[in-house]
Amino acid sequence: MLQPKKTKFRRSQKGRMKGNAQRGNQLAFGSFGIKVLEDAWITGRQIEAARQAVTRHMKREGQLWIRIFPDKPITKKPAEVRMGKGKGAPEGFVAPVTPGRIILEAEGVPFEVAKEALRLGAQKLPVPTKFIVRPDYVEE
Repeated sequence: MLQPKKTKFRRSQKGRMKGNAQRGNQLAFGSFGIKVLEDAWITGRQIEAARQAVTRHMKREGQLWIRIFPDKPITKKPAEVRMGKGKGAPEGFVAPVTPGRIILEAEGVPFEVAKEALRLGAQKLPVPTKFIVRPDYVEE
């Protein structure tokens, strides 16, 4: 599961997700990708599940890039605990994504294989996504 080896602070504030992605919104490595259409927190487990689904369908051919990393700690207080007494303990890590952010990129497989593989990966994510292709891509 993806998580940072070391963090500067154990707990972080929630923050606000507004506007569209200003970086990570163009294909940088592969010819195919999935782009997020809404803002959300994506956990390390969800990213790993999507990665497994994509690599299984591509039969470990081609190459896959994960463009997000869960580095924001999320805390939770135990069930039935009274208010106060500080913030809860860290539960896991998430990657905040805003609309337009590219999550996965693929290369080295035919168009149809990549489309189906990324569709299967997108099903594992809690956000609606869109399949995108590099503008200068030509099918052999």
